[in-house]
Amino acid sequence: MRKLLYVVLAVFMISVAHQAEAQMSRRNIKKNNKRISTFRGRKAWFAKEKVYNAIGFSVSALNYYGDLAPRPSRFSTDISFTKPALALSFSHRFGPRYTLTAAFMYGTLKGSDAESADKNDTGNGIFRYQRNLSFRNRIKEFSIVGTFDLFPNNATYISRVKWTPYAFVGVAVFLHNPQAQAPALDPQGNPLPEAGKWVDLQPLGTEGQYATLQEGDANYGIKPYKKIQPAIPFGIGARFRLNEVMDLAAEIGFRYTFTDYLDDVSKNYVDLGVFQNNQLAKAMSYRSSEVATPGTTYVGRDGGTYTVVSGYGQEFPDNVRGNKNNRDIYMVTTVRVTYILGKNFHRAKFR
Repeated sequence: MRKLLYVVLAVFMISVAHQAEAQMSRRNIKKNNKRISTFRGRKAWFAKEKVYNAIGFSVSALNYYGDLAPRPSRFSTDISFTKPALALSFSHRFGPRYTLTAAFMYGTLKGSDAESADKNDTGNGIFRYQRNLSFRNRIKEFSIVGTFDLFPNNATYISRVKWTPYAFVGVAVFLHNPQAQAPALDPQGNPLPEAGKWVDLQPLGTEGQYATLQEGDANYGIKPYKKIQPAIPFGIGARFRLNEVMDLAAEIGFRYTFTDYLDDVSKNYVDLGVFQNNQLAKAMSYRSSEVATPGTTYVGRDGGTYTVVSGYGQEFPDNVRGNKNNRDIYMVTTVRVTYILGKNFHRAKFR
């Protein structure tokens, strides 16, 4: 009888132990599930779960700010000349807030006095309209920018924040080549063989860069500008999480350049005679006779006779083509899709 009692007691104790172990197991599972659902990664900014790479494709709109804008204001641009640009990028994420992105962009800038300036404005508008200069410039830009997120991502890349505003700044180098369409006639009324064609402006030296200028000339000492130029990209944007590995970003940025020749316009007019026999350089330097009636005649340094619109196409301190004190700027408005490359998301350790 005593043995039977011991057996029943043993069976009861084993049953109780199994039930307690099952309850503990269920509690641990719930606890671990809760930890998994709320896991936000290591707190260190350099935690491997927060370091990843991404590739991106961008579509942008380019706008130009410079001497051929509708008005002399630094913030003046002609929205009708908004041009597209495409870009490819590679990004490396360093932690909760910081990303470094390298990108290559190709796009076009454009401006035109005749289409942008208000010829009914008797002040600056009529000056710009009668100047009648125009350009297009195909930009090839390589940039490296650092991005700072307002909302930190303390999670793994799979569980990153739904959206965040950000700011960026960096360095860029770009290749540019301003062009314009040649008119039918040169300033002396001779037909141009390049009429209607887009011609490169930098090799022509339209402000006397390749001519022999006299010491008293307004542009004396001018040098040819370089086609490869540095710039400072900066701006703001917002990035949105589409799914576990894709983001969508929208941003507005500017490129502050260190050149005033995105449009081939910066300083004063020169005596058309300094171009000697380069009829194309003369035609691209001075174009006011295409939209206004010339009334001033002078003998150039090459001995030729030129009839020009007063204030244009002639050597004089007040005969300005552009504002040499301001550098050109272009604005880049971008929509970008990025794809996160599977990297350092190792098995998380839940403790």
